[in-house]
Amino acid sequence: MNGVPLAFDHVTDRAAFRRPAHRPGIELYQAHIVRHAFEPHTHDAYGLGAIESGVERFRYRGSEHLAPPDTLVLMNPDELHTGRAETEQGWRYRMVYLDADVLNALSGDAPWWFADAVAHDAGRARRVGRLLQALWTSNDPLAFDSQLSLLIDELRPAARIGQTARPQAMQRFTAVIDCMRSRLADVLTLEMLAGVAGLSPFHFLREFKRAHDATPQQMLMALRLFDAKQRLAAGEAPASVAAATGLTDQAHLTRAFVRRYGVTPGRYQQQLGTRPRQRA
Repeated sequence: MNGVPLAFDHVTDRAAFRRPAHRPGIELYQAHIVRHAFEPHTHDAYGLGAIESGVERFRYRGSEHLAPPDTLVLMNPDELHTGRAETEQGWRYRMVYLDADVLNALSGDAPWWFADAVAHDAGRARRVGRLLQALWTSNDPLAFDSQLSLLIDELRPAARIGQTARPQAMQRFTAVIDCMRSRLADVLTLEMLAGVAGLSPFHFLREFKRAHDATPQQMLMALRLFDAKQRLAAGEAPASVAAATGLTDQAHLTRAFVRRYGVTPGRYQQQLGTRPRQRA
């Protein structure tokens, strides 16, 4: 069907992205997922949204979570997570991804931290869903920003303002994550990353997995695909993006991108209006 990635297992699976041209650091997302299972991925942004129907199951910060209808999904930046349907009819949801500096500027508070990945507040979830829908359809910059302000007001009660709770174990491997980010196109070895952490290779492997609920390779792939997403949004050609992020080729990028974001790289660029022009 038109607009559905070929890698999707079910014709009803749909996912779409939008970025407002006047406001960098914001990405809107809406989807109805029945069969597709999202592999571990990350966003360098807050992922905030509402479940409209069905039930989502996702793994986040080492635990399994269920998000039924009329609940909020609240994810902090740089946290690996998955996603799949818990019910036969799948789940329908809307999200906004807000860069931390954008959220800080909008709210006037810093930082925000969400202790609970799922908030059971039906009235607030429905209001958030309506605001996200209004943002999706708005073509008026002032109206968009006004709706965005209302959205922040709705989400504020769910946040812990002025505090963070990132586990010390995760902070322990900040240098390793930074190393991965700076060398996405390189072949990295367990010994190399363990050396950055100052640990023996297999001790590092165990401790990293315990801290992040993911292997170093899963984390590296998540970082590669997030960087690929940013490059695609900036209008880079998929083949160049694949090479820059350490993926084998454009086909590898396509398979990996769909598994994590639910759309092909070409479809993502089409939705954002950043598809590269063909050379004459």
